[in-house]
Amino acid sequence: MQKKSKHRSLSAKTVRSTVQSCIVFGLVVQIVAVTFYAIDLARQFIKTTENTLWQTYSSMSFFAGITELPASIMEVYNGLTEEQRMKVGTDEYRQFYSMFDFETEGNEYFIMKDQIEDALVYHYNNKDITDIYLASYDEKNSAIVYIIDPDIDDSYHFMPGDWEPIDPDEIQNICHYTGTGARYDIGYTQKYGFVCTVGIPVRNMDSETVAYLLADIPLENYLTGMLLFSLEIIAAVIIITVIIAWIQVRHIKKTLVQPVNKIAEASSSFAKSRSEDSSIVGHFASLDIHTGDEIEHLADTMADMEKELNEYSKNLIKATQEKERIGTELGLARKIQADMLPSTYPAFPDRTEFDVYATMDPAKEVGGDFYDYFLVDDDHLALVMADVSGKGIPAALFMMMSKILIQNFAMMSLPPDKVLEKANEIICRGNEEEMFVTVWLGVLEISTGMITAVNAGHEYPIIRTAKGDFTVFKDKHGMAVGGMPGIKYSTYQFRLEKGGTLFLYTDGIPEAVNSDDEMFGIQRLTETLNKHKGSMPVQLLPEIKAAVDEYSRETEQFDDLTMLGITLA
Repeated sequence: MQKKSKHRSLSAKTVRSTVQSCIVFGLVVQIVAVTFYAIDLARQFIKTTENTLWQTYSSMSFFAGITELPASIMEVYNGLTEEQRMKVGTDEYRQFYSMFDFETEGNEYFIMKDQIEDALVYHYNNKDITDIYLASYDEKNSAIVYIIDPDIDDSYHFMPGDWEPIDPDEIQNICHYTGTGARYDIGYTQKYGFVCTVGIPVRNMDSETVAYLLADIPLENYLTGMLLFSLEIIAAVIIITVIIAWIQVRHIKKTLVQPVNKIAEASSSFAKSRSEDSSIVGHFASLDIHTGDEIEHLADTMADMEKELNEYSKNLIKATQEKERIGTELGLARKIQADMLPSTYPAFPDRTEFDVYATMDPAKEVGGDFYDYFLVDDDHLALVMADVSGKGIPAALFMMMSKILIQNFAMMSLPPDKVLEKANEIICRGNEEEMFVTVWLGVLEISTGMITAVNAGHEYPIIRTAKGDFTVFKDKHGMAVGGMPGIKYSTYQFRLEKGGTLFLYTDGIPEAVNSDDEMFGIQRLTETLNKHKGSMPVQLLPEIKAAVDEYSRETEQFDDLTMLGITLA
């Protein structure tokens, strides 16, 4: 069972949608603002730090020790074995650098250290920079070797020659600076946390880099500032969301929800009035909606629809009444047409020399096919199979006229060719619609089985001898009756044996099609006849109809199905 969705009002959906939109908008604004804020603040910190480093370097560049000291210390450092290097921080390690004077006040080392401390103290008080130091980089061992480190915090203070490992990626932007882009690195270590390191190279007289003047910027305060900035934006977004949602809901209620509810109520009233067959009209025309948008257009459209539906209902009632009248008249016409065709079986109860039976199934209410059989005298039986061009009422009227003419002239004992010639002359006189009828007309001499026949453009008859199979008899064709005046027809004769059968039909039988648009065909018709060749016409014709229906059951019948069979006893 399908779960029924929870009903929510349009107002609630509006509030929800507005809040969601504002939240998404706020998040986007926050991300963009914080991103630009972070970039701008980082640039500001880095630029200030770099300026500080250049100022410090300028004040120290007067001392030869700024290039000589790093070179000397690195010479000792590079001369140490791996085992000796691993003793860093111990008194034994300090002995490797005992030739340097790092204790006497007033030498170049202390003067340069004081210059760095002065810059560090100024920025430390402002909590911008926590450390400024002079160091060299051991690219081979991925280590940074301290030259001058005036760090106030003893736990982070390094003596000249001390080293610590460093990720090579963290110093690449500084060591391999190309003159464009950033000269800093932002990284995280367990010891120092999030730190931005800015550096400038210290070069000797030969423009060789011997050390780097580096400064560390702690990012905790930087991240705290970003957090506070984000909270301010979130607070602003919440306030703006509430204000926008309130304004939006009021606006949408006035311009959308209320008009839509009015249209819904009018629709309900309209449906109720129609179900109750009420004469009340103007449900939508009285809404008085003037929103100036699609809602107003919808209301106007519904008003026009209501007006057109009312007019349509009136016309539909008239059309229904007219259709019922036409249906009644068509039913009567069908009955009249059926009554005009011989349908009683046996047709001649007192005549045992032959057995005749015929059927017609029109494609529409009335058909254009017709058959007929009647005694001209005691020894002559006229047989007629005809197909009028077209379908429906016109074909039915033309069929009745043709049937009457053929029967009247045949009853005058005229030969079949003369019967059709006279019928053709009369039909052609007022045939402005240029309709025509194909006719097979034969007169059976009952005593001898001789049949004198004429074929006016109709299907070939199919004949079975007493002990043989049904075969198509390709007789001579003339022009259809009503085609043009002055036509002459010629007759032919053949003998129907006792026990033999003559089968007549219209083109609706072989031209019936299946879903692949393939016709039933003469061959399939002949095969079906031979399957039931021992049957009398009253059993044979229903078998043929059943075979055609089975073949074309997925397609609609488009032509009349008419058959006649006669067997001599």
